[in-house]
Amino acid sequence: MIFQLIRKFYLIILLLSSITFLTAADAGNLPEGFVYLDEIIPEISVELRYAGNNNFVGKPIDGYESKRCVISADAGYALKRAQAELRLFGLGLKMFDAYRPQRAVDHFVRWGEDTSDTKMKVQYYPTVKKADLFTTGYVGKKSAHTRGSTVDLTLIDISSGNELDMGSPYDFFDEHSHVLYNNISAQQKANRMLLSRVMIECGFNPYDKEWWHFSLRNEPFPDTRFDFVIK
Repeated sequence: MIFQLIRKFYLIILLLSSITFLTAADAGNLPEGFVYLDEIIPEISVELRYAGNNNFVGKPIDGYESKRCVISADAGYALKRAQAELRLFGLGLKMFDAYRPQRAVDHFVRWGEDTSDTKMKVQYYPTVKKADLFTTGYVGKKSAHTRGSTVDLTLIDISSGNELDMGSPYDFFDEHSHVLYNNISAQQKANRMLLSRVMIECGFNPYDKEWWHFSLRNEPFPDTRFDFVIK
């Protein structure tokens, strides 16, 4: 009981000591309610895959003109709590994606219709036919990411920056990436469960087919799909 109280007190102090109040200039004139994640978690690790070539399409995706992570403020501060919790154990978050413009989703759909383009198949979907990626739920014609409060992320060791072994890579479209997939090591399962536990405690819901995917339960824009460019 005493340890739990000390832990909660430490987290409160840590969060209060690093609160950042964003002005319109700080936010880069983003729509109201959105922030750049590095403005509220300066130490956050980010590898925005869709802004480069290392993704299942194999080239930068429409709407990603910057490698800065954009997110709803509500989801950003929830991640700040998660980061503070993990820091107690020498761990941190690494972001692969957060807000995703609708034009990026449209880009995925166009790519999916071209069944001849399979250059990234071996790396990202070796056991699934490209034509089946949408019907199996790995890629959607609509995405919760466009609402600004859904994130793709993993855990890292803060001292080294290395990702924890989750049993499959990010965006690996296969049953190995299902949250409760059993044919992985005990340590890989533990890493997945730690990520899920922390994210759930901080207000997010997991997606059962992708260990990296979480959506804020009380998202601020549940009915809006945004399409502003990430700059």
